[in-house]
Amino acid sequence: MGPPKKRDEGWFTSLYRADYAHIVRYGLRRLADGDAAAELAQEVFIVAWRRRTEVPDRSLPWLYGVARRLLANQWRSRRAAPDVLPITDADLTRVGHSSSADVAVGVADVRAALTTLNDLDQEILRLIGWEELTVSEAARVLGCTRAAAAVRLHRARRRLTEAMSNQPTPRRRPALVSVREDL
Repeated sequence: MGPPKKRDEGWFTSLYRADYAHIVRYGLRRLADGDAAAELAQEVFIVAWRRRTEVPDRSLPWLYGVARRLLANQWRSRRAAPDVLPITDADLTRVGHSSSADVAVGVADVRAALTTLNDLDQEILRLIGWEELTVSEAARVLGCTRAAAAVRLHRARRRLTEAMSNQPTPRRRPALVSVREDL
């Protein structure tokens, strides 16, 4: 099996440098406060240090799972719904480049549709879309099998599509420039 991997301060420093910004962004997408997101990241890395022998080589999905559980514990203790931030223009930049994305869909439409979904649907869509995880990695974060995550993703995408189609269609504005035929 080979010698155990060295999990010393050097290992931790390199883990922190590589993944801290990802964990802060994860927190920013789910919390209304930048300080709270940085605090969440600090807590995640405290757990990573304490459980360093359990951290896999591909650590980011594991760290997202820790962050998700820490947030869930906070929300349970508050007994209130989380202050989840809506999708922003920056988040839609990636979506706009997708061949299957309808780039004419406005940010407000996506925000409204996403808020109609349950928390699990929103989370799987965020993990795949915002955090750019694979289905297998998202499954690790959610604590389920890859097959279950794939089914959840499929259903969440279907429900998001349905929610988008249930939104009122924006009315077209009249043309701003008129052509004069007498010129």
